[in-house]
Amino acid sequence: MKSLSVLRAGVSEIPANPLSVSEHPHGLPTFCSIDELLNLYQGDDHIYLIYPEKIRKAARLFLNGFHGRSLYAVKSNPHPSVIALLWEAGIRQFDVASLREVEFMATHYPEAELYLMHPVKSRGLIARAYGLGVRNFVFDCEEELIKIRDCTREAPDLNLFLRLSVPKGAAALPLAGKFGAEFETAVPLLKQARPLCARLGVSFHVGSQCMTPESYDKAISFAAGAVNEAGVNLDAIDVGGGFPVCYPGMDMPLLTVFFDVIHKSLITHGFGHCDWLAEPGRALCAEGGSTLARVELRKGNDLYLNDGVFGSLFDAGHFRWNYPLTLHRNRPPSPMDMLNGFRLFGPTCDSMDVMEGPYHLPADTAEGDWIEFAHLGAYGFSMATGFNGFCSNTFVAIED
Repeated sequence: MKSLSVLRAGVSEIPANPLSVSEHPHGLPTFCSIDELLNLYQGDDHIYLIYPEKIRKAARLFLNGFHGRSLYAVKSNPHPSVIALLWEAGIRQFDVASLREVEFMATHYPEAELYLMHPVKSRGLIARAYGLGVRNFVFDCEEELIKIRDCTREAPDLNLFLRLSVPKGAAALPLAGKFGAEFETAVPLLKQARPLCARLGVSFHVGSQCMTPESYDKAISFAAGAVNEAGVNLDAIDVGGGFPVCYPGMDMPLLTVFFDVIHKSLITHGFGHCDWLAEPGRALCAEGGSTLARVELRKGNDLYLNDGVFGSLFDAGHFRWNYPLTLHRNRPPSPMDMLNGFRLFGPTCDSMDVMEGPYHLPADTAEGDWIEFAHLGAYGFSMATGFNGFCSNTFVAIED
C-alpha cells in the first residue's frame, strides 16, 4: 500500500499544479494511521493528508439530503484524488471558474456536467468552454451577457444564470461587493436574457462559512422578488455555496437543518417547479483533509513550523481561523495533557508569516513534533504558494 521511495524523497508523484496531471489520480501512498506515516517519512516538507471516508461521507450527505443537484466547487480543493473520490461517491456536477479547471474536468471526466459560474470570464475561456461542451454560464451585467453571446456565436442551447447581489447574511467571510446584480439591474437583465437562452436561472452566494440557515431564506426571498418583478418564467435556481463546517468555537446547526430551511423556502417563494442547484465546496472536502506541519524550533511559547500563511495556513494567519489541532510525535514520551497557548510562525523569511493564536497544544511541544491542522481539506492546499521555496507536493491517504 505504501510507496517508500515517494516518502523518502519527500514528494509525491503529483506535481505542484494538480490541474496538469494527465493520469488517473489513484495511487496515493496509503496508511492506517498518522503514526505509521511518521515512522517512515524522511522528507523535509509539510504533508497533506486525505481522509477518503470523510469525503465519501460528506458526498453522501449532500446527495441524499439536498433535493437538487450538488455542484462541487472545484476551487476549494482541485487535487485529483479529492475529485476522484467525489466522482466515485456520485457527484456528477462541478462548479468551475478557469480554463485550467474546465480543461482538467473535461479531459478526465468527460461525462461531468460543468457549470462556469464565475461572473467575469475571458472571451477565450468562454469560447473554449463552449467548445468542450459547457452550456451553463453565469453573468451579472449586460456586458458579460453580450460577451457570452458573442463568444458562443449566439448559440441557442445556452443555460444562463443571473448572479444576484443578495442581502448580507451571517457568513464568516462575506462575499458581497465584487459580484452580483442589484435588484434594479436584475429585473431588466432577466427580461433581456429570457429569449436568448434555452434555460434561464438565477444564482447567488450568501458568503463563505455561512452560520445560519435563515441567510439562505432571505436570499431566496430576494430572488423571488426580482423574478416576480421581471415577470419571466424561470427554469432553475442556484442557492450557491457557503455551507459551513464546524470549526472550534463556531456553533452552527446541522447541515440537514440548512437543507430543510432551503427546501421550504424554495417551495414557499414559488420555485417548486424549478431545478434546484447548490455549490458546496468547503462542506464537501474540509473535513476530508488535514495538514501535518513539523515544529522546527521552539522559543518559549513561539513555535516555528515548516508550513505557514504562504502555504496552507493562510486563514490561520490572516483571519485567525481556528482549526482542530492534534500533536503527533514518533518518539516517547506521549504528549502531556497540560496545554499552553502558542504563537506560530511559518518557514518563510517574511514577518507576515505569523499566526497569533493562541493555539493550544501540549505544554511539552518540541522540535520534531508534528501538528495536525484538521478541516484543511478546503482552501488549504488550493491556496498554498511556493513563496521563498517553501511548498509541499507530498500527499498521502489515511484510511483510519
